[in-house]
Amino acid sequence: MRTKTPTLVLVTIAVAALPLGAAWAQAKIGVVNVARLLQEAPQAQAASRALESEFAVRRRELESQQKDLKAREEKLSKDGAVMSEGDRRNAEKALRDGQRELARKQNEFLEDLNVRRNEALGQLQRTVLQEVQSYAKSAGLDVVVADALYASPAVDITAQVLAALQARKGAPPAKP
Repeated sequence: MRTKTPTLVLVTIAVAALPLGAAWAQAKIGVVNVARLLQEAPQAQAASRALESEFAVRRRELESQQKDLKAREEKLSKDGAVMSEGDRRNAEKALRDGQRELARKQNEFLEDLNVRRNEALGQLQRTVLQEVQSYAKSAGLDVVVADALYASPAVDITAQVLAALQARKGAPPAKP
């Protein structure tokens, strides 16, 4: 009796799964390459340009401060031997303080940039998700799979979604 129970359970599961298998065979499936969408969408390029312009002034200030510190360091190494002990010590202290301040500003800059980049990426991901869902509904797809290991070009909807994103932005449509 015990040997028949596992067999009976397996047969029952197999019979119950048959209608599911038939439903999957008729389901319309689409596959989308999310990484490509996030990279090529005009919204991604616009966000990148916006971030660059937002942080350009601070980046230039940091580069200027870095050049100034390098020039002061070169001057100290060149003139340090002929400076008085007190002047050399003061110049070294000022240089160390400047380097610490630059490092602090660089860290703040990177933290601010990363926060803004993550915000922009989150917004872009939401936009891409909405566009994929909108396309899937309009195309009558039952399932959309993101980043499949393999997908036939017949079910790959990446180009169509990218074209929809470009149309939304007013850019020229993508090549399929």
